[in-house]
Amino acid sequence: MYTNTMFVNVSRQLHRLSARTPRSVPVVVCKTNQVELGARILTPILLQTRSLSGSQVKKTAVYDVHVALGGKMVEFAGYYLPVQYPKGVKQEHLHTRESASLFDVSHMGQVKIYGPDRVKFVEKLVVGDIQALEEGHSQLSVITNENGGIIDDTIITKEADHIAMVVNGACKQKDLAHFQEKIQDFDATLEHLEHRSLFALQGPKSMHALQCIINVDLSKMAFMTSADVEIGGISCGLARGGYTGEDGFEVSVDSTQAPELMKLLLDQDGVEPCGLGARDSLRLEAGMCLYGNDLDENTTPVEGSLLWVIGKRRREEGGFLGFDKIAEQIKNKPSRKRVGLMIDGPPARAHVELFDENQDTVRGEITSGTFSPCLKKPIAMGYVEKGLTKSGTKLFAKVRNKMVPATVVKMPFVPNKYYKI
Repeated sequence: MYTNTMFVNVSRQLHRLSARTPRSVPVVVCKTNQVELGARILTPILLQTRSLSGSQVKKTAVYDVHVALGGKMVEFAGYYLPVQYPKGVKQEHLHTRESASLFDVSHMGQVKIYGPDRVKFVEKLVVGDIQALEEGHSQLSVITNENGGIIDDTIITKEADHIAMVVNGACKQKDLAHFQEKIQDFDATLEHLEHRSLFALQGPKSMHALQCIINVDLSKMAFMTSADVEIGGISCGLARGGYTGEDGFEVSVDSTQAPELMKLLLDQDGVEPCGLGARDSLRLEAGMCLYGNDLDENTTPVEGSLLWVIGKRRREEGGFLGFDKIAEQIKNKPSRKRVGLMIDGPPARAHVELFDENQDTVRGEITSGTFSPCLKKPIAMGYVEKGLTKSGTKLFAKVRNKMVPATVVKMPFVPNKYYKI
């Protein structure tokens, strides 16, 4: 909980910040070739300080709040976002597992599709069964290309008069261009909600914290459903879900009211701010993919162990881009597949090679890896050849030119705790 006294101090800091010339505000910038920032936090990536002068990097509507709260701001997916706060990544991670944390995910793309052909259009883009999706319900899906590769992963919500999609921040411009190209053949229109911010409130105490200030009974709101609500009198779009494996909510709000909403949420008992570093280690413990690391345009959903996102009707009827390639892999099995790994040694990061038991032949590669704060041991996920995907398979990861034992395990590494009615 961030007390009222603390927010008085924060407000004073914000006033001092606003009085500065923007060019004079130093920002720690994190430069990386990867689409997303991993939990390898600050170690293998180049940190540098630079002025905001001449920068094309955007600020979210709550940038000044992050700075006032001591957030270490980094350049990420085209935005300045906090990689961590003063308590550090480990404590933020553990707090999320034990209480409730607030994440600013306003870099994500929020899109709405309208029109008579909206279901047909979205089903051309993604592998999910949108036709069967109930109103007010959401599902995870993937956007595919003509070769069956994954352009992006997305959360899709079906509403009475439109379909809403949330896409990754680093992919949204690419996604929007793809949508605009494909929509020409359909009686549908596309709206990019650039004026809205997005927060994620995650953790076992998130429902209790939010219930105190919301106008609906959250105990009756199921996992992967949505509703229009008022939080402290502020109109918001609310969806139950998230990227940590915990119970939680994503809150869409007009950016003009985002600072007020962030203050209100942080003022609730048990809620603390959380940055990108903990967000990544939390999702890895939950066995969730990170686009640009674990998924890309050369990886199909079958290879990515995401066969479950392809609806039964869609497997039979097709109709989405790349169907022929994906159907062939469903029938004959892919040559490689994403698996979870427990590492018996130092953490194995992205791009570390995986070898078979003879230690002489490369059989795969790690795509994400970190030290798990909850399990107190290194975990990873990556791709291995067909025949080596069974749980218990012994492999070796080449870490700093040393062979480190790695064992294939089922994911998630930490049990998911999604809300059930």
